[in-house]
Amino acid sequence: RHFAHWTTMPPQRVGALPRQQSLLLPAVINPFVQDTKLSNAAIIKCVLLGIFLVPLRAIFITLVLMVLWPVSVIVTFKLPLKGAVEPSTGWRRFLCQRVMAALGRAYFFSMGFRVVVKGKQASSHDAPILAVAPHSTFFDGIVCVVAGLPSTVSRVENLATPIFGRFLRSLQPVLVSRTDPDSRKNTINEINRRAKRKTQGCFFFQVLIFPEGTCTNRSCLITFKQGAFIPGVPVQPVLLRYPNKLVMYFLFDCSHTLLICLHASQFLPPHIPTEEEKKSPALFASRVRETMAKALGVPVTDHTYEDCRLMISAGELTLPMEAGLVEFTKISRKLNLKWDNIRKELDGFATMASTCKGGRITIEEFASFLKLPVSPVLEDLFRLFDRNGDGTIDFREYVIGVNILCRPSNTEDVLKMAFQLFDTDEDEKVTHDEFTALLCSALGVSDVDMTKLFEAIDADGSGFITFNEFQEFAATHPEYAKLFTTYLELQRYQAIQEANPGDLELAGQPSSGEEPEESTSDKKDD
Repeated sequence: RHFAHWTTMPPQRVGALPRQQSLLLPAVINPFVQDTKLSNAAIIKCVLLGIFLVPLRAIFITLVLMVLWPVSVIVTFKLPLKGAVEPSTGWRRFLCQRVMAALGRAYFFSMGFRVVVKGKQASSHDAPILAVAPHSTFFDGIVCVVAGLPSTVSRVENLATPIFGRFLRSLQPVLVSRTDPDSRKNTINEINRRAKRKTQGCFFFQVLIFPEGTCTNRSCLITFKQGAFIPGVPVQPVLLRYPNKLVMYFLFDCSHTLLICLHASQFLPPHIPTEEEKKSPALFASRVRETMAKALGVPVTDHTYEDCRLMISAGELTLPMEAGLVEFTKISRKLNLKWDNIRKELDGFATMASTCKGGRITIEEFASFLKLPVSPVLEDLFRLFDRNGDGTIDFREYVIGVNILCRPSNTEDVLKMAFQLFDTDEDEKVTHDEFTALLCSALGVSDVDMTKLFEAIDADGSGFITFNEFQEFAATHPEYAKLFTTYLELQRYQAIQEANPGDLELAGQPSSGEEPEESTSDKKDD
């Protein structure tokens, strides 16, 4: 119970630990930002051309819409949108997939798009679903025209949009309602029904889906949502390219296109799911994504729409927006975390990073947050968090560190043992002197003021810490748990060294020429 005789710790520093490949940084750090840099010549060119082209394009677009709107009214005349929707047949189908598709091409031509199509589009019988990627702009809607106006998944509110709401109705969209708690389930059921149903010898229109679920900068393919793959029917991948790099900037930034934009759509062969893929939509989606990424020549990452939400939350917390990127799909799956858990972790990280620039924490800021001095033990803990060894901790490293290193150590047994170490007189209370003496011993420092940390734990200001206060503080500050377990491990090492002074290697010292073994806390299963 008393460790006054122990004054120095064995020199066991944590070196560069081998990391799990599955938790290494992604190939593309931030797929949601486009860095637009235009030369002065390009800006002047856009302005001069815009003076002449914008009025002409506006006139042509208006003329096309004046013809397109009445046609869409005829197509949707007495056409039900809800209930048992049946596939369009006869003259409705002809007007939609021939006449309206041709007018749609004229509409995008008026905007300056020139379309090149590669590959062959499969029929709705051979591939009921079209999976389109990468998704980078609302102009990607041109693929609907190229594909002959298939059905899309759309919010029910979009039907109320003037003019374009009528066009949308013509496509018999799969409607999503924000107010319906069963909307996601109903949407999947409707996609499944349309993918497999045939009426009067006629299938539904193909359902076109952007499986990424949000826009990216086209530098990679992020995680695909599973909705398009749950029915387990053949899916045809469709690739989007904008070879004109300059205009690509305008598209991503949602500006008006003033120049001629070359748009290329490529239909890959349909992906027919195996029995294994039918049982696992996630596997099906992953393999389709790999096929598309290989054809595009870009990497894949585990970012998803939730990363966008974390970016927005980071900005609200005055952190750089990119600080919120963690590859949500991978982190949530491997660490068993949900959105709310990671959002709370972001609050804790923002508190720690409030005084630093760039959303990255240094050892000094780490120590300041923990109200502890910089010491060898704290440096060891910091290095466990710092996965890429750059001397700072970003939010992604913080989430991984807290959930792999700290929370598993933050058990009631560990807390009870740590509290007993502080409580040297066994009166179930820890005084300021007991608290300071043990922490200085554990950190290998002396004459350090621990008053701020003591007061933070002593919630009621009674002048001593009870176990309940100790436990409540540990629940919101899991970083300390790793310090406690490190201290206990060193105590065991000291005991083994005193009992068997000749067996140092068994106590954990590597022999010369051997690489240090990876910390057990970093060997957690992926």
